[in-house]
Amino acid sequence: MRALAIPALLALATGAVAAEDPMTAAEFDAYVTGKTLTYTQYGSVFGIEQYLPDRRVAWRPTGMDCEYGHWFEKGDLICFVYEYSPGEHCWTFWQEGAGLRARSVDDVPGAELSEVAQTTDGLNCPGPDVGV
Repeated sequence: MRALAIPALLALATGAVAAEDPMTAAEFDAYVTGKTLTYTQYGSVFGIEQYLPDRRVAWRPTGMDCEYGHWFEKGDLICFVYEYSPGEHCWTFWQEGAGLRARSVDDVPGAELSEVAQTTDGLNCPGPDVGV
């Protein structure tokens, strides 16, 4: 019985690691392009991102205005640069269940973002000073 327990534990450990294998840039691009994804963190909506052609994005954090930018591959990371946020914002993405999970290089395990909604509708980004 003990001999059976060790392979079972190894299979569980391998499955746990496989669930967090980072997506490649090609896999990420194929998954997100043409979609608008809503992400949560700690059970609340963190933000919504629209993935446009040519690795361009529109990002709207909860309660804030939209920012436009682009993403690029940096090793095993997917990094974003936005027009109003200084520096690179780099993440590891992986598929879990029917959606994406993402962990910022600046966060600890447990602070991941989870995809909770997906649409092909564009992100509602009204321009500044509309109607002025």
